[in-house]
Amino acid sequence: MDADDEQVLRGRVYGAEPGHAGPLSGQTYVELVGGPLDGLLLDVTGWTRDEIGTGVALETELGQFGPGGRALYDPRPGDPGRFDWTGDSP
Repeated sequence: MDADDEQVLRGRVYGAEPGHAGPLSGQTYVELVGGPLDGLLLDVTGWTRDEIGTGVALETELGQFGPGGRALYDPRPGDPGRFDWTGDSP
C-alpha cells in the first residue's frame, strides 16, 4: 500500500460497502490510529463501555500476516475517540 492508497482510506468506515464507505449521522465512531488500518473509522454504535475498553482484532489483508490476519487496536487512554494500533496477529 502506498501513500495514495492510505489517503483513500482516510475517513472511510471499516467494513462498510464500497459505495457507502462514509460515516452515517447518528452513529458513533472511533478513529483507528497507526498500523494497516490507519485513518479508518470503526463503528462502535451500541457497544458497551466494557466492549470498547477491550479493544478489537480486525480482519485485514493489509497487515503483516496478509489474508486472514488481524490488526489489533486498543482504546487510547484519555481519548475515547481513538484506538491505537498495538500489532498484528495471524
